Amino acid sequence: MSEPSAKSETRCPTPWSRREFVTALSQSAAAAGLFAGHLPVLARAAAAPSRRKKIAILATEVRKYSHAQHFVDRFLEGYGWQGVHHHPEVDLVALYVDQSPEGDLSRDRERRHGVKIFPTVQEALTMGGSKLAVDGVVIIGEHGKYPRNAKGQVLYPRYKFFKETVKVFESSGRSVPIFNDKHLSTDWKESLEMVEDAKRLGFAFMAGSSLPVTWRIPSIELPIHTPIEQSVCVCYGGIDSYDFHGLETAQCMSERRAGGEVGVRSVHAVKGDKVWEMLADRDKTKKLLLAALSRSHTLRPPPGYTYAIPSVDWMRSASPDTVAYFIEHIDGFKTTLFLLNGRMQDAQRNYSALDFTYAGLVKKTGQTISCQMHLPMPPRQTTLADFFNPLTHHIEETILTGVAPYPIERTLLTTGMTLCAVESLYRGQVEVATPELNVAYKVPNRSTFWRA
Repeated sequence: MSEPSAKSETRCPTPWSRREFVTALSQSAAAAGLFAGHLPVLARAAAAPSRRKKIAILATEVRKYSHAQHFVDRFLEGYGWQGVHHHPEVDLVALYVDQSPEGDLSRDRERRHGVKIFPTVQEALTMGGSKLAVDGVVIIGEHGKYPRNAKGQVLYPRYKFFKETVKVFESSGRSVPIFNDKHLSTDWKESLEMVEDAKRLGFAFMAGSSLPVTWRIPSIELPIHTPIEQSVCVCYGGIDSYDFHGLETAQCMSERRAGGEVGVRSVHAVKGDKVWEMLADRDKTKKLLLAALSRSHTLRPPPGYTYAIPSVDWMRSASPDTVAYFIEHIDGFKTTLFLLNGRMQDAQRNYSALDFTYAGLVKKTGQTISCQMHLPMPPRQTTLADFFNPLTHHIEETILTGVAPYPIERTLLTTGMTLCAVESLYRGQVEVATPELNVAYKVPNRSTFWRA
């Protein structure tokens, strides 16, 4: 695709007008999202107190270290929570598994735990009957062999699983809470449609990743209405993948600023030398970048040293593959994401930060607030991925109470930011105007991160 001649003419694919978007979200834009939904068209499931609730998991694949394996095993065997091994108060009774690669574990779980694998989404949700037979649905559309589009995005079937679930809700005359792992879709209109379906049918809709709910070092809760003017996240990984995690790291802090979240005006994604060229005259962003790096546990020092002093010059030389997203919000707030991938051929010169760190700047005082969202990645042989524990806990609570812990608008906005950053890179690293990302919402006073 040829590069547009003027950045002001560049748009994300299939943009919605401001009026269309505001109309679509008018019932939830200024409130706390879809916590318990609005007045439902379909009745919510109301399980009797004496009956344990049942859930179904719809997965792309279940193998060692796949996202689905982490969730399936926690719902079947429990997880560490508040100093004890917690056994979920819901029963995983049905699985749909789209692919069965070498090392598939779903059949083993079926054999050991009696959780039945069904051949279709509909049969998993109805337990082979004609009506919805579960009290919650967990969609894990991550990992597996799926095609990529021209922009490099993996076309996971999250939207497809969701729409098949909604079809069962509609035919059954009732709906139940849904959790969707990571971002909603690789298509903005599909993502918005998912949110609209949840509103229309009145079910709690939770989505996103582990980053907003994992441990924080130090354990910082940004007070509501803190007058921050800019957020920076430093992380690692690929496009349309870990970038979403990084945006959630920043957004779960940024959304607590004075006035709440009001949406995004533009996204500009760049890579390589262009990152440092754009950063040259952004002193506040540089300050926050270095503050975030100071929270890292994984910075690798230069040869002959046992520590590394964060510096822009060293990062530029040691991390030639850096990608950055410069995001401007409608109220002038700024979010910057750095995917700081270093030289992989020489581990001692790899300056990449193999963790997720955050820094925010307070207006007027210039105070920097920073922390690490702890997502430990030890050698694969010993990885327990305990950061899935709080996410599993919040899913369990959503199913039990019918109330999501945070607004689905957060995930809708971070999905949109991710899609538009991918679009910006695809169009030649140009700034992309984003009128469709007019997503306004407010969050509860208490954060949802893991304090244990």
